[in-house]
Amino acid sequence: MKRQVVAIVGRPNVGKSTLFNALAGEMISIVKDTPGVTRDRIYADVTWLDKAFTLVDTGGIEPDTSDIILSQMREQAEIAINTADVIIFITDVRQGLVDADAKVADMLRRSRKPVVLVVNKVDHYEKMMSDVYEFYNLGIGEPFPVSATSKQGLGDMLDEVCHHFRDTETSEEEDDDRPRVAIVGRPNVGKSSIINKLIGEDRVIVSDIAGTTRDAVDTEVKRNGKEYVFIDTAGLRRKSKIKEELERYSIIRTVSAVERADVVVIVIDATEGVAEQDAKIAGIAHDRGKGIIIAVNKWDAIEKNDKTIYTHTNRIREILSFMPYAELLFLSAKTGQRLNKLFDIIDMVIENQTLRIQTGVLNEIMAEAVALQQPPSDKGKRLRLYYITQVAVKPPTFVIFVNSKELMHFSYTRYIENKIREAFGFKGTALKFIIRERKDKE
Repeated sequence: MKRQVVAIVGRPNVGKSTLFNALAGEMISIVKDTPGVTRDRIYADVTWLDKAFTLVDTGGIEPDTSDIILSQMREQAEIAINTADVIIFITDVRQGLVDADAKVADMLRRSRKPVVLVVNKVDHYEKMMSDVYEFYNLGIGEPFPVSATSKQGLGDMLDEVCHHFRDTETSEEEDDDRPRVAIVGRPNVGKSSIINKLIGEDRVIVSDIAGTTRDAVDTEVKRNGKEYVFIDTAGLRRKSKIKEELERYSIIRTVSAVERADVVVIVIDATEGVAEQDAKIAGIAHDRGKGIIIAVNKWDAIEKNDKTIYTHTNRIREILSFMPYAELLFLSAKTGQRLNKLFDIIDMVIENQTLRIQTGVLNEIMAEAVALQQPPSDKGKRLRLYYITQVAVKPPTFVIFVNSKELMHFSYTRYIENKIREAFGFKGTALKFIIRERKDKE
């Protein structure tokens, strides 16, 4: 099931980042008393009761402004609004209801998305409730009083946020079994060129399906009688001199596109090499256990010798060392070089993402691995591995029962993973391992 996306929006300096950090459980956004300082990481995976969702923090919306940073923030918040399933609209009880709040409320009403109205900085309920009631005048529902700083009132607010998930959980996408492929990467690496070339080369019937963001379009591509849906995050940026804001746009959209995809194609510019931002984008897909292909575009523009491909491969593998399983493809959208191979790799990765291994076979592999390399021990107590079974796909997920979770070091889990990969490949997909403790007598 697709993880819901929840965006926090509101004017500058009403406490969006403070609320984001309180819900994310760690200091992620920079919090200062100057409007517009949210610059850091802007998304986090949050679980409330049995509901998991992705929370997106935005810069403040200043509805009427000529200030370039604030107008950038408004555009970026609009992107978040269009991307989100549910919106938390945060206001400030101390400043009271201001004209800009009403304008933001109008913007949210037009989005037709579920909105949870939050009144922040309510440190004394009894004293401040009459001020909270003033926010009913916005006409977008009941205001929820909270104090993000002292984490008061967050439970009721989260209950309301999750209540709206019921309306969005069953979507047409859930019933659509066509492979969904997100094309992601930094601006100007050639994402749109790749999609345009795929459409042009195959002379397919192309129809536009409304995407999740206002100006994103999903594209149907048909090849050899099989349909694919490409989720395009290309061309979705405003011209801007502010690099940090651009980065925020791409991250918001990337998170949303990755959530909806089965396979993520991370496009890297061969002429620039792999960058830190590529690793950030790759990390989003890796954390969510998606199928991953690294497409090195503009390969035609590189001067080559017999070592070129090895040099590039080693550099990419070094920077993206956390995902050694990712498939690598050197291509050119301009000339069409190796572009057709992309479909074959997508098919292979999807097959691996949905591969199920019989429990008996898994336990044979594990027994052989244990015989070859003894499990670690500590203070005379040795790790014992009892049993392994696969419990899920997309990504393939395995549960290993052991006598002590503490003794099951990450390195030994990786060793078991490598043995499973040796037997079944699982190219292009992460594997997830859950370690469960079971006492001997059980």
